[in-house]
Amino acid sequence: MDNRRLILLLVFSFSLIMLWDAWQRQNAPKPAVSAPSPTATAPAAGVVPTPTLPAAMTGVAAVPAAIAVPLGAVTAKIRTDLLVVDVSSQGGDITRVELVRHRDSEDKSKNFVLLENGGKHVYLAQSGVIGDGLPNHKMEWKLTPGERVLKDGEDKLELRLEATAATGAKVAKTYVFSRGSYQVEVRHEGVAPGAHAYYQITRDGKPAGEQSNAMMMGVVTFTGPAVYTDAEKFQKVEFADILKGKAKFAQKADNGWVAMIQHYFVSAWLPPAGTAREFFMRKVGEDLYSAGVIVPVGADGRSSVSFYVGPQEQEKLEKVAPGLDLVVDYGWLTVIAAPLFWVLAAIYKLVGNWGWAIMGLTLLLKLAFFPLSAASYKSMAKMRVLTPKLVKLKEVYGDDKQRLNQEMMALYKKEKVNPLGGCLPVLVQIPVFIALYWVLLGTVEMRNAPWLGWITDLSVKDPYYVLPLIMGATMFIQTKLNPTPPDPIQAKVMLFMPIIFTVMFLWFPAGLVLYWTVNNILSIAQQWQITRLVEAGEKK
Repeated sequence: MDNRRLILLLVFSFSLIMLWDAWQRQNAPKPAVSAPSPTATAPAAGVVPTPTLPAAMTGVAAVPAAIAVPLGAVTAKIRTDLLVVDVSSQGGDITRVELVRHRDSEDKSKNFVLLENGGKHVYLAQSGVIGDGLPNHKMEWKLTPGERVLKDGEDKLELRLEATAATGAKVAKTYVFSRGSYQVEVRHEGVAPGAHAYYQITRDGKPAGEQSNAMMMGVVTFTGPAVYTDAEKFQKVEFADILKGKAKFAQKADNGWVAMIQHYFVSAWLPPAGTAREFFMRKVGEDLYSAGVIVPVGADGRSSVSFYVGPQEQEKLEKVAPGLDLVVDYGWLTVIAAPLFWVLAAIYKLVGNWGWAIMGLTLLLKLAFFPLSAASYKSMAKMRVLTPKLVKLKEVYGDDKQRLNQEMMALYKKEKVNPLGGCLPVLVQIPVFIALYWVLLGTVEMRNAPWLGWITDLSVKDPYYVLPLIMGATMFIQTKLNPTPPDPIQAKVMLFMPIIFTVMFLWFPAGLVLYWTVNNILSIAQQWQITRLVEAGEKK
């Protein structure tokens, strides 16, 4: 088989796979979730689910999921070095969280808002005690409004709320914020032993703004709840499955956590290890869902659970809780993507810039595949030398395809050339390319990461399309270095491939285009040198 035709087929197949995958993801039908009422000015109030509990436990019945805040409700604002958090007296809920070190996707002058009660999303952290007359997130908690700031020299800041149970007992809820941490400890005290506390995340089913940006590049990242246990491992649950009552996840364990995931960010309730727990997920209103965990109150009347709310920084997530780093979704090539990011992060620590780190990673990958690439380019260089002879064979046996193929194979055997050798670089780079694609899109470290000049965010497309055009030029040079196909039509098609790829890369992340461009430049240098040596040897 003509080597050029095979390479052409591989390149076209790769192009079609990428385009088809992008089209499928961008045009996939949305989950069949209930749409909010078109006349409503705010999301409708829902009902917190009655979790499936042991017989001795009483469910939380008919509790509004939040959303409508009573006129008398007040808010305390907490400021730390990483978070700005609003806590409402209505239920003692966390109703808003700003991430100080992350900019808004649309307005870079503002902090990114992850949790909020209205606006773009309904996304709340709620907790309470299960039982008739016991304080839950339906009740009003006593809270002194105002702003509390973690001052210089302080490592912790506490916010205490109180509510009165039907029995007259005082129950306290305390939030403990720590410097340099996205974790918030949430404690309940004064609860009768034998009772149970619940901790849940309530969110609408709309994709995050970051997800919308990713969809423009043909990528659909996961938005929704997830559960992790040592036995069942990491389990993501679609909102549509919750709506249909088909959600499958681990429900009881003495380890694990429940989270709400979106592109780049995550919130999660993390009960202490060794504590019995029950996970639940329910639809609680129009396009509104809750995922949470129920834990027993200790003999001292206390319950304490950690709440993580922040970016999906992998190195930190690994230390927060087992398996929490799995919320970073690399797709089906995780086995390649995870090591790639580890190496990339190691280079970043040395150079301090993600753009230079990508270039360093490209160089390391090129060195790792150097022997394979050298053998491939040597084969292609020999094919370039044989091109005149192949053209002559085509002229002589053009009308007899079987004889032509026989003569071509005899020529390859005589000259000791492997016609498939030139395909190896393409085959090797495809999985690495796709894995790096997911790394650059899925890691929050790349979000708003600048390189130089006009490239201020490596996770999105080049705003001026400079890198894609340079990449296209490098592909054109590579095409000229490759042997010319004997078939004139194939030769013309090969010249169009740089244009096709340039158009595809216009919408790819700038970091990915940077990788491909640098890889092409290194390949050109290697291929030119090998071709020069082979042609010089043939002349001798």
